[in-house]
Amino acid sequence: MAGRFVDQIIKKRDGGELTDEEIRDMIDRYMAGDIPDYQMSSMLMAIYYSGMSDREITTLTLAMRDSGEQVDLSSIPGMKVDKHSTGGVGDKTTLIIGPIVAACGIPVAKMSGRGLGFTGGTVDKWESIPGYQTDMSMESFFELVRKHGISLVGQSGDLAPADKALYAMRDVTGTVESIPLIASSIMSKKLAAGADKIVLDVTVGNGAFMQDLDRAKELAKRMVAIGDGAGRETVAMLTDMNEPLGHAIGNNLEVKEAIEMLHGRGPEDLQEICYALAGMMISLASGADGEAAAPAGADPRLKDKLSYEQGIELAKEKIADGSAWEKFKEVVASQGGDISYVEDPSKFPVAPCYCELKAESDGYIGWIDTMGFGLAAGRLGAGRATKEDVIDPSAGIVLHKKIGDEVHVGDVIMTIYGGSPEQPGKPRYVIEENTQGVAVDLKKCFRIDKEKPTEQPRIYEIIR
Repeated sequence: MAGRFVDQIIKKRDGGELTDEEIRDMIDRYMAGDIPDYQMSSMLMAIYYSGMSDREITTLTLAMRDSGEQVDLSSIPGMKVDKHSTGGVGDKTTLIIGPIVAACGIPVAKMSGRGLGFTGGTVDKWESIPGYQTDMSMESFFELVRKHGISLVGQSGDLAPADKALYAMRDVTGTVESIPLIASSIMSKKLAAGADKIVLDVTVGNGAFMQDLDRAKELAKRMVAIGDGAGRETVAMLTDMNEPLGHAIGNNLEVKEAIEMLHGRGPEDLQEICYALAGMMISLASGADGEAAAPAGADPRLKDKLSYEQGIELAKEKIADGSAWEKFKEVVASQGGDISYVEDPSKFPVAPCYCELKAESDGYIGWIDTMGFGLAAGRLGAGRATKEDVIDPSAGIVLHKKIGDEVHVGDVIMTIYGGSPEQPGKPRYVIEENTQGVAVDLKKCFRIDKEKPTEQPRIYEIIR
């Protein structure tokens, strides 16, 4: 026992550092119900204002990781590298990167979450493929990875339950934005997921949780320190989210864009981010020795340590030679998905309620309210306001013009797809009115300027 909890609150309030014993005791006692919510809320506020050292954050992360089950991937041969994004709009990178990396012979055992609020969820995107199963036992999950080199499923509810409890408390106490608490929340789940190494995609901009570059950089550095402190090599990439990634926002719309990317025809920004993330994962997995060496059948170049740039070139090869596309079809089929939909994307249902938003002046797209696009897609049926909401896989937005693109009066800037009229309790006219209402709001989510804006980087920095 580390003493009276009120003494620890005062200690942190006054800028002191908590000991490892105090932090672990705090998590254990809170999960056991021995620390009341009003005291934990006081501690969270003290952390919000006083911060935490890297040691404190690492100990907090490990304590939250240890509060539930941990995935043991040691029975799967090879170096396991996980990728995590801090969230954004139009982010379908996992659907693309997973097959690329697995096509190299690097095992991909990926657990993802559902969308909530303005960010889309990878699980929802996979489930927009008819029949695709994201809920399975750990034994089935491991077996698929051993057999196919890849499995992409939903996150287990038993991973880091202390994080879930603390997040619920942060949500109602105004402490969500605390960087130490954000970092420990993300990394507790990543460490519990069992990967040997971790690549973090820390998005920055008006469509990300971190809208300020300096704060995003601080978050990235803290998470890298946690990973390294826990013995897991971690690399963070700061990527731009001042406009949606790619053109498609919405579940089966994003699957169709991912298919285009796997055929080498994806939007330029999506290609750059996917190749960068896949290249880093390949680099981290290469050159391993002993039991972590690349499994039989892997690309022979993985035996040597590859640079980040060499990893990118290998990723591009797997798109060009079609092996990443074949791996995508393999994972869909292995998890019960109807392969005919990905082989012929025209089979995906298209929302019958749609409208086009056209340019009313000449110029260049100078600004996009990315979060506004994410919220609009949610209102159309592509996202959730609550966990109980039902996703409509065909709803969403396709952007035809992005920042820097020239437009003329009458050019179609975007197509807006409303929910399916078959939705229970929602007659067609209600959905049509909602779609038109969203279109009115989306007019406020972009600006046409006379001058072409200065081009911004898509990858700001890589933090090791």
